[in-house]
Amino acid sequence: MATWTRTLAVTAGATALVVTGNVASHLLAAEPEAAPPDALTADLDAILDDPRLDGGQASVVVRDAATGETLYEHDADERLMPASNEKLLTSAVALDVLGPDHTFATTVATTGQRSGPILRGDVYLRGTGDPTMLASDYATLAKELAADGVRVVSGRVLADDTWFDDVRLGNDWAWDDEPYYYAAPVSALTVAPDTDYDAGTVIVNVDPGATAGAPAVVTLTPHTDAVTIVGEATTGTANDVSVEREHGTDRIVVSGTVAAGGSGVSEWASVAEPTDYAADVFVKALAAEGVRVTGGIGRGVTPSGASVVAEHESMPLSELMVPFLKLSNNGHAEVLIKAMGREVAGEGTWAAGLAVLRDRLAGFGVDTPTVANRDGSGLSRRNLIPAAELADLLVAAQNRPWFDAWYETLPIAGASDRMVGGTLRSRMRDTPAAGNVHAKTGSLTGASALSGYVDDADGRRLVFSIVLNDYLSGKPSDLEDRIAVRLATHSETAAARMTSPDIPAADLPDDVECSWVKAC
Repeated sequence: MATWTRTLAVTAGATALVVTGNVASHLLAAEPEAAPPDALTADLDAILDDPRLDGGQASVVVRDAATGETLYEHDADERLMPASNEKLLTSAVALDVLGPDHTFATTVATTGQRSGPILRGDVYLRGTGDPTMLASDYATLAKELAADGVRVVSGRVLADDTWFDDVRLGNDWAWDDEPYYYAAPVSALTVAPDTDYDAGTVIVNVDPGATAGAPAVVTLTPHTDAVTIVGEATTGTANDVSVEREHGTDRIVVSGTVAAGGSGVSEWASVAEPTDYAADVFVKALAAEGVRVTGGIGRGVTPSGASVVAEHESMPLSELMVPFLKLSNNGHAEVLIKAMGREVAGEGTWAAGLAVLRDRLAGFGVDTPTVANRDGSGLSRRNLIPAAELADLLVAAQNRPWFDAWYETLPIAGASDRMVGGTLRSRMRDTPAAGNVHAKTGSLTGASALSGYVDDADGRRLVFSIVLNDYLSGKPSDLEDRIAVRLATHSETAAARMTSPDIPAADLPDDVECSWVKAC
């Protein structure tokens, strides 16, 4: 009968089972055991193990900002819709290509001759893409013309928007987004209604009538005849107002009820033709200055020999980054794409600008063959990028001379000031991430993202990118927040494991950036 004995031999880094007997002796190498996950990996895995992500996708990367060392990754190379995280790419490349000091000029020029107070000839209103032009800026241009003694323009005001092409809507934008201001048409000549600088839109103000049942009073900011208001709203007991521009037209239908005795409701709506809108606002400004235009409004190209009689220069690009990134302004992104195309290739088109974007992204370490770029804002659902490539860009951007200013223009978690906290102003309040996380949000139906920077408990800066897609629940931004807070509490030296608390989802819209519906 065979006799067996078993001894356990332990050597450095290995365990061997030695089997001896009267038949044979064998040395069998045991299967190596997987190393247990560290606390950070375990905690982030647990956060992503949320039933709302069952059947969905998550691409997550955390890196040491100084060294680029990867501290955590989950499906890091999966290409997903970045939503407004696309603006990280656009803004960084625009600062490289155009420069932080880049400005947009809007000019008034003419080849006409003066005859006393009469300017005999056409006046050209020429834009180069300034998305911050307000009605007050057009009023200043009109005032400059009037100050020269002009009282009659015996000709036309010709709008010149040829710095860009005449393609107004971005690649793959959904037709049913068209009425809303976050999908406003893009032109080289346009108007913004207020200092959020939502170019190509009007504010529709709906106020109650004198008595219950009376028609609501509808006005526009700024006043313009570029759109036609169809007023169907009445005065009632509650605010339940719908403002929607009819597809493919300049008709804005206002329906529902506005509360009697209340302060009214204001909604933003896109304008079908922003170039004509700008020309109309300018002609009205001329009229307010006592200057009459006899020939009306048209389109034209400013002759090379025309004399500039008034000019407005925009804020520099470094300042424009604040409303652009804090409020996730889509129009600004698309203007920058076309401006880059014009700057590099002489063509103010999406095709030329996107070619510049992809060419320059390689300089940020982005593996462009793994990325699809269809617009500058992220409104297209055919943009695709892995979290690993967003993290690459965030690491590389730190070496650019404009980085410090760009870093401050990213939304800051929990900062209540709208132009500081931006789309993160209501998130991660009263946590170690508040005032710490500088990151870009992203929101579309079934897509949510958060990518940026956070300093951990040791004072080490981390880069992170979180892109979530294809979930069927409400927006799981609380998972992004839990990851960001966990990173803020991360420590390489603390003995105790530090886990992030449960963070309730913020009361924000599911399908769009909160700033797009003025909810943050």
